[in-house]
Amino acid sequence: MNHILEQMLKQYTTRTIYEKKNGIKEVVQEIALCGLSRAGFFKTAAFYGGTALRIFYGLDRFSEDLDFSLKLPDHAFDLNDYLPFLDREARSYGLNFKAELKQKSIDSDVKSAFIKGGTKEHMLLFYADEQLARSIGSGEQIKVKFELDTNPPRHAAYETKYRFLPIPYEITMYDMPSLFAGKIHAVLCRAWKNRTKGRDLYDYVFYISRETRLNLSHLAARLAQSGAIQKEDQLTIEAVKQMLCKRFASIDYAQAKQDVIPFINNPHALDVWSADFFCQITGQLTV
Repeated sequence: MNHILEQMLKQYTTRTIYEKKNGIKEVVQEIALCGLSRAGFFKTAAFYGGTALRIFYGLDRFSEDLDFSLKLPDHAFDLNDYLPFLDREARSYGLNFKAELKQKSIDSDVKSAFIKGGTKEHMLLFYADEQLARSIGSGEQIKVKFELDTNPPRHAAYETKYRFLPIPYEITMYDMPSLFAGKIHAVLCRAWKNRTKGRDLYDYVFYISRETRLNLSHLAARLAQSGAIQKEDQLTIEAVKQMLCKRFASIDYAQAKQDVIPFINNPHALDVWSADFFCQITGQLTV
């Protein structure tokens, strides 16, 4: 295995086959970020979401997707222009991954792509375990989802961050208060349908534990864009707390825990989850 890949993989826990697959995904995520940086992507776009929080702020759970937002609305933005850079970056480290745009039947502000590669091939490359590789179907693929919001809500703030592997590179990402606004919007407005996304709740606790301030203006813009409030409404921190406590009162916490357990190392961190717990910690929310 390429020594740089080996260095990158050492950052992750890879005991079980599930963790081994996630370790490959996490390496591919960072190689993709490096490729996008070298392609000039972050002149017009910013990184945000759970994977951004994991890589740059130490969130202790696995996050599957790469989420980006343009800095200014541009529905004509062509994500295809950047996909060849991802292919070349992966190949330069001996990886056989290909980025492909996801074709959507319904027009959307969010453009999506997948970075795909054969699981068996890459398990052999990363772990040199033939017995393990034989247990994997020949058609199975490792996929990293990549999404870009071309109609971003206003008032996000940005910061520049640096990474050293696979080579030194820089990215633009949402600052912590803006990341927190995006997470609170997800908690309030995500259509969980029949499966509560406990990962949103886990991340919410992470932000609160870090005493993260909230970018209230950005949250208001997100809520207005979703139709949760009117554009002319004056959102206050007390109103946000009330909205959150109402949401927390409606959650099936047993279901939420089942969603997040596969992504974390210590399930006992969820033992205190309840509506009362979440409402109490929400009292610490500040701007």
